[in-house]
Amino acid sequence: MTKFPYIRQDFAASLVVFLVALPLCVGVAVASGVPAELGLVTGIVGGLVTGMLRGSSLQVSGPAAGLTVLVFEAVREFGLPLLGVIVLVTGVLQIAMGVLRLGRWFRAISVSVVEGMLAGIGLVLIAGQLYPVLAAKAPESGPGKIAGLPGAFLDALGDGAALASLALGAGTVAVLVLWKYAPAKVRTVPGPLAAVGLATLAAFLLSLPVATVEVHGLLDSVQPPPLSAFGELASAGLIGTIVAFTLIASAESLFSAAAVDRLHDGPRTRYNQELIAQGAGNALCGVLGALPMTAVIVRSAANVQAGARTKASRVLHGVWLLLFAALLPGVLGYIPIPALAGILVYSGAKLIPVRALAVLWREHRGEAVVLVVTAVSIVAVSMFEGVLIGLALSIVKTAWEASHLKLEVVDKGSGPIDAYLSGNATFLRLPKILDSLEALPQDRPIRVDLSGLHHLDHACRTALESWAQRHSDADTEPVKVTAA
Repeated sequence: MTKFPYIRQDFAASLVVFLVALPLCVGVAVASGVPAELGLVTGIVGGLVTGMLRGSSLQVSGPAAGLTVLVFEAVREFGLPLLGVIVLVTGVLQIAMGVLRLGRWFRAISVSVVEGMLAGIGLVLIAGQLYPVLAAKAPESGPGKIAGLPGAFLDALGDGAALASLALGAGTVAVLVLWKYAPAKVRTVPGPLAAVGLATLAAFLLSLPVATVEVHGLLDSVQPPPLSAFGELASAGLIGTIVAFTLIASAESLFSAAAVDRLHDGPRTRYNQELIAQGAGNALCGVLGALPMTAVIVRSAANVQAGARTKASRVLHGVWLLLFAALLPGVLGYIPIPALAGILVYSGAKLIPVRALAVLWREHRGEAVVLVVTAVSIVAVSMFEGVLIGLALSIVKTAWEASHLKLEVVDKGSGPIDAYLSGNATFLRLPKILDSLEALPQDRPIRVDLSGLHHLDHACRTALESWAQRHSDADTEPVKVTAA
């Protein structure tokens, strides 16, 4: 026992994490448009492989709701065989970034961009999963999903099967929302498992006409990508998808690690090693043709709150997932799809930082704008482009705030006019500089003092020289400039 001094705590925590992870693994897979068993494969790899490696001791990895939208789009565009290639290359890139010690740089990404990314994912996830709840087919685009919801609701009102599906989905969400108010002994069963279990029981006992999970069998679902699929790596669209997978999966894992570190007093996350661990897990998932993985805050928080002390808890949770997939795969066939969709609707809502946005709007309005623009861009365009738009806007905002510039004009009524510039003169402030200087009298000598500038970029220097030349040509004493 001395080698595993916390085995009792870790064993108990592993069971809790397993019960939380099971419905989420299946739900994410179904929502991603792949066999349910592939979600379990990713959860197993997250426990047995990533769980064994160094990095973060208590966070748990597996298929994440945050990547559902991206995976669904990739499977629709490229097909299931190429998903393995995408995930494999993503894992290799993550390992390379970890070896090159780039993990810590993800901490430099604007929090507003990350929260905007998660909010955009949450909105698309909610919109997309409401269609399975309504027993309807979802449109392909993000705006189409949102625009089509009123019609889907109206259609469901006149369809008995759709109403049964809606009742199960709404009941699942209600259980998840109200579970925290249940008695403490009842709450020993994780909310997601309770919600799916009750929905499955209701569908079975009432013989409800709702869709259930298709069971293919674990070995039949695992399809390594064929060698011919690697030839598609020359495609620009596939490369862009791989970059999106890599950046989003890495950022989500490392931000999750930072959040989990705040929940416990144990060893802190080593970001580069964690990136290598995530990469190793994704590389193996790619070889198996499974879903990509990230660290998942829901499972990780459950692990910490259940009393886990070492990585043994997350490894054991992978063992329980493996035993379930090997011995009880038929159980999946009884799970109603509306219940899994309800879990993901709830998960999507949790990704939208309503309270954080309200605080940002009061205290840092520019950051709130970055968050909202990132989220809206993801819904309107796509995941990758939306994140790039958010990053670009964040950089422009930072540059704008960094380019503080003050112009002080001293005019004594006669003689030369003195203009003092201080701060950072960048091209972003060029209109303000020129408007102020061109408003000065044309028939008076002017002295411009640049000694208070910390930075004068090429665009501003050129514009100042051009203005001075124009002013000096107007039969006025040449402008005198005191250099910075």
